[in-house]
Amino acid sequence: MKVFFTFFFLTALLFAKNPAIYAALGDVIYDNVGKVEKLKDSSTYAPYVKEIEKYVGDVQKAKENGLLLELSEAPITKKEYLNTLRKLSKTNDYFMRSANANYVASMRDNNFTLFSDMINSGIIDTQEHKQEIIDYYFQHSDDINATGVIQNYLDEDAKLKEKRDALSKHYKSKKMLEQEKIDRIRENDKSEQERLEKQLQEEVKKKKLEIREYQKKELTN
Repeated sequence: MKVFFTFFFLTALLFAKNPAIYAALGDVIYDNVGKVEKLKDSSTYAPYVKEIEKYVGDVQKAKENGLLLELSEAPITKKEYLNTLRKLSKTNDYFMRSANANYVASMRDNNFTLFSDMINSGIIDTQEHKQEIIDYYFQHSDDINATGVIQNYLDEDAKLKEKRDALSKHYKSKKMLEQEKIDRIRENDKSEQERLEKQLQEEVKKKKLEIREYQKKELTN
């Protein structure tokens, strides 16, 4: 019964968390193992499929032992577990370096399939290289499948553009309203100016008539 309980407990933990023992070293390995396994999808890593599968199995076994150590039921000691992590860490680092090197090589050689494989593996820090990835894609958009990381970036940019356009439209609308208000003020000022000028002209005209009438009267006397 105890073995039965331990099995299901471990199964749950395998998907729930990493072992706390030597977590600084273990977390990197456990968090990257799915990315390393995904390299099998790339034809470039076809010769390494067996090695990758063995590595994934070794990582899963190490994680199980790490969780058992927390239960004080592990078949290995902490020192043995640490040595296992150190070996796995070297393999993890190898695949990280390899994937990053292939990412650079894919752009240098215009190997578009390898480029897509590497940026979608999860190993490459695509956020750090986002602009580089987007620029390279637009240079070779007819040859690169945008599925995955690139499509996400394109969708993000489309949403950002939509948001910018909406803000720009709002800004323009606000600016147009302000301009219309200014135009109305100017139009009112112009109308008022014209009214005053017309009034002044009428007063001048009236004054001239009065002067002429006065002069006529003076001449007749």
